[in-house]
Amino acid sequence: MQALSPPNIESELSYAYLHAVASKAGMACNAGCRQEDNNGIDAKLTAWGPFVNGGYLTEVDIKVQLKATISEPAEKNGKISYFLKGVNRYDDLRAATVNAARILVVWFLPADAREWLKHSPEELALRKVAYWESLRGAPATDNGSGATVYLPQAQVFTPEALQGLAARLSKREFPMYPVA
Repeated sequence: MQALSPPNIESELSYAYLHAVASKAGMACNAGCRQEDNNGIDAKLTAWGPFVNGGYLTEVDIKVQLKATISEPAEKNGKISYFLKGVNRYDDLRAATVNAARILVVWFLPADAREWLKHSPEELALRKVAYWESLRGAPATDNGSGATVYLPQAQVFTPEALQGLAARLSKREFPMYPVA
């Protein structure tokens, strides 16, 4: 029997992170099927209203492309960079022609795998945080292998951030990628 590789462990732990945050936000979290994965969707979150400061929709879906990395991100002007491999993934996330919101969630893990998860009788802790960004409306890329995206450091992937996003979506306000 073969053990999971470190990148597969990163991936599986990122699902645990996503599920924990979505659950705390009161949302359903379902892993995507093979067909969804082929279209850049790792999971779907469903939230039900009424939403605080929300709109008329009482149910919204958020589709998530989930990434985990031990690479140290470059920081500049309140944003961190992440290279998203695969032009198709990038194009799927930036499409403005889809009905459900799509976001990229990137979890930056410690470089030392022994630090990824800590547990004691008092707590179970996944180390460091994830950031999210909508790539809807992002520019096309000429790079054949992927695109560098910039995640605002203020957009930590938290239950409160998810609830706020759901409230915006209930008003049909799709977050757009800031084009500089």
